[in-house]
Amino acid sequence: MDTEGITMATGSPQDIAMTEGQTPPPMPPEEPKYGGFTRFEIELEFVQSLASPQYLNYLASQKYFENPAFIAYLSYLQYWSHPPYTKYLTYPGPTLKNLELLQQERFRADILSPDKMNELVEEGTKSGMEGPRS
Repeated sequence: MDTEGITMATGSPQDIAMTEGQTPPPMPPEEPKYGGFTRFEIELEFVQSLASPQYLNYLASQKYFENPAFIAYLSYLQYWSHPPYTKYLTYPGPTLKNLELLQQERFRADILSPDKMNELVEEGTKSGMEGPRS
């Protein structure tokens, strides 16, 4: 303890002593928030939206699949196909299938077609009616 009686436990010269009545600053959040949501929550919601063929068709019609940065983002999102992330997906089958298909340039072009979109919708409906595979 130094002569003023305020040396920190480590005694390091970089420590700043608190005086009586002073409160410490609040702890920073573990993860920054974007509009009130964590990056994890935002990416989870977005990756799950990829299960919708209609949404994929919308993205294609807005030319998102022509943007190299967006294609790189889709590639980055493939981490959702690995544990422990898959357990957070509500519909892992169609979500991960479409995420994988979106890695292919041909699929990104084909999904612009209403016929291709309807084909995926029909596949999803048929798959849903068959129930889970054993």
